[in-house]
Amino acid sequence: MLLRLRLILGSLVGGVLLLLLLCLGAQNLDKRPQLNLLVGRSAPLPVGFVVGLALVIGVISGGCAAALVSPAAQQIDD
Repeated sequence: MLLRLRLILGSLVGGVLLLLLLCLGAQNLDKRPQLNLLVGRSAPLPVGFVVGLALVIGVISGGCAAALVSPAAQQIDD
């Protein structure tokens, strides 16, 4: 259980730090295309921000998936 908690917490902290760096780096970009969604269009976002956001979501979901499939700690009964 402790291993799973550490994996989830590590992936969340890593994802938040990557998101912070991404937001700081995407401040002064000139090209801001819009995404075509099914319902409408998104706000103008830099391409690097969209790719970086996908990376951050992948880090968080990958860490949570690794925590879910990790084997349970076996207790030693004497």
